[in-house]
Amino acid sequence: MKVLVPVKRVIDYNVKVRVKADGSGVDLANVKMSMNPFDEIAVEEAIRLKEAGKADEVVVVSIGVKQSQETLRTALAMGADRAILVNAADDVHQDIEPLAVAKILKAVVDEEQPQLVIAGKQAIDNDMNATGQMLAALLGWGQATFASEVDVDGDAATVTREVDGGLQTIKVNLPAIITADLRLNEPRYASLPNIMKAKKKPLDEKTAADYGVDTTPRLEVVKTGEPAERAAGIMVGSVDELVAKLKEAGAV
Repeated sequence: MKVLVPVKRVIDYNVKVRVKADGSGVDLANVKMSMNPFDEIAVEEAIRLKEAGKADEVVVVSIGVKQSQETLRTALAMGADRAILVNAADDVHQDIEPLAVAKILKAVVDEEQPQLVIAGKQAIDNDMNATGQMLAALLGWGQATFASEVDVDGDAATVTREVDGGLQTIKVNLPAIITADLRLNEPRYASLPNIMKAKKKPLDEKTAADYGVDTTPRLEVVKTGEPAERAAGIMVGSVDELVAKLKEAGAV
């Protein structure tokens, strides 16, 4: 079984994001970039499936700027077998929209013929949470989103999903799309020997035009702003006083 894992290059989650002075977007100058954390979890899950003998090959793909090579090399160092970079933008500030990403991924899936696609549930830069679902619709495959546990057995996968009411367990027939949630696993750190080996693993480069997909943005960012500052808290001396304050604020 071949597993395909899409990964995205985003601002590192430890970095405090700064908005440009003109409000046109996020300032990426001299900012540390890394793999989207949910995608890292997806890569880890695919590698574990291979280590368990349930997958034969793990292929990672990234769609964006040329610098995404670094992100793919990280995935290869973790244990993926080969990588595909789809150059779809020249400007690091251009974010490829979910539908365009899903169309490119569909073309990659048609070419690679994987039995399973494991993706992060969302990217932490735009929080769209749409690509996995769109890809499933374009392919006509079953999907299991927000996965906190995955068990592949033969031609089906049993997936435990995180939902508002708790946990839901479903079974999907392969081929299928699974999107990884935070509690699915804890990704490994790439060792130095594996980082060196990753430099020799295959990394193919394509363009969006190779797949006949137009990545021109359909949405226009009108303005980007900092979140409002939190108001200062107050100290209360008792539970009764707390309840009274909450009533005044209309919270209860």
